[in-house]
Amino acid sequence: MKKDRREFLKTTSLGMLGMTLLPGNLRVVAPSDRVRIAVIGTGNMGTNHLEWFSKLPEVDVVAICDVDDEHKAQALKNLSLSQPEVRVDAYHDFRRILERKDIDAISCATPDHWHAQVASLAFEAGKDVYGEKPLSYSVAEGQMMLEHQRKHQRIFQLGTQIHATDNYHRVTELIQGGAIGPVHTIRLWKTGGPPNMSATKVMGPPATLDWDRWLGVAPSTDYLPERCHGTFRYFLDYSGGVYADFWCHIADIAFWSCHPHGLKSIKATGEVAEGIANTPAWINVDFEFENLQLHWTTDPPDIPGAAERHIGAYFEGEKGSLICDYNTREIRIEGESMDDMSSIPVTIPRSPGHQQNFIDSIKTRKEPESNLAYARQMTLPMHLGLIAWRLGRPLSWDFENEKFIDDAAANKLLKRKNRKKWQWIK
Repeated sequence: MKKDRREFLKTTSLGMLGMTLLPGNLRVVAPSDRVRIAVIGTGNMGTNHLEWFSKLPEVDVVAICDVDDEHKAQALKNLSLSQPEVRVDAYHDFRRILERKDIDAISCATPDHWHAQVASLAFEAGKDVYGEKPLSYSVAEGQMMLEHQRKHQRIFQLGTQIHATDNYHRVTELIQGGAIGPVHTIRLWKTGGPPNMSATKVMGPPATLDWDRWLGVAPSTDYLPERCHGTFRYFLDYSGGVYADFWCHIADIAFWSCHPHGLKSIKATGEVAEGIANTPAWINVDFEFENLQLHWTTDPPDIPGAAERHIGAYFEGEKGSLICDYNTREIRIEGESMDDMSSIPVTIPRSPGHQQNFIDSIKTRKEPESNLAYARQMTLPMHLGLIAWRLGRPLSWDFENEKFIDDAAANKLLKRKNRKKWQWIK
């Protein structure tokens, strides 16, 4: 029986584990063992995806897709320099990529409101997916993604690149090893808000941009440059502002370390951005879980070390506290400060790199660190906080059935009625 390409990669890669490393850590990789990837969305983050994957010794980026011809042209130019020996095909419709049997995986760096549909269709087509954050536009979309991923048994890695750092691994070991005792409260923050964007004159989109396709499932509206590349996430039609953009990067360490579970209630306050943006200028959210309290604020909390960090997590335990950001950490116990405790052993295997972790998972069929089931549970409270902010009142949550309790208006916001023309998967 003829093996499909992914099964072939799995079996051949097992023999690669003992291959000698060459100078510069470049591993010899047989042509048959290479992973063929397509990058969908080649704008700001997509450019990073192209660079990351094209530089991995086991990967060929063989196709790209974007609805902006200028992005496609620049992406092809970049790839011609980083992997000149590889032919790269460019597409306007990502579904043409999913039809190709020779492509193993896709990397999705589209605007947020396209994430779930691209990933779910990719799963259905038998592709593994590296997806940018936030995971999805809504709670319902995250549920859809998980359903399709499990049905088709695909690999998914969320683009929480900070997850791969040694600092996050060590913070998790310290918390789970009891360094500060049982944790009862976590405070998360990220400073900053949307830029003050004034209304501009409605104009037609650039000739290089397919605006209707860029909008996709989102409501139809006139083109404004502010609603598109770079600043799209400050409009609720497409994302949730700074809050939705950075939630996963710092909530990740809270969920990895403490596994908040049994969410009961959500309370949010905040103000709308000035100008034409309509996401929060600032937002504070209080979450009550069965096992702890979790608080999100835009401004740093009034605790030692927070003001110096534009993003951070503060764990309050029965014996002490731990504050961290992406690269630093500080433990405080009875007035004594330290950045580590030798009594807490190293127990978590370190990451080979976030993108390499994804490639390894494609070959072994073992879940990567930022897998979909974990990413969805970690992302879900962010959506609920945004709903509480939009409605301006506290909400009660049924975590077993994933719906608000006796609140039709809130439950309506768990899912958006998408434009049928672009709703290709349910």
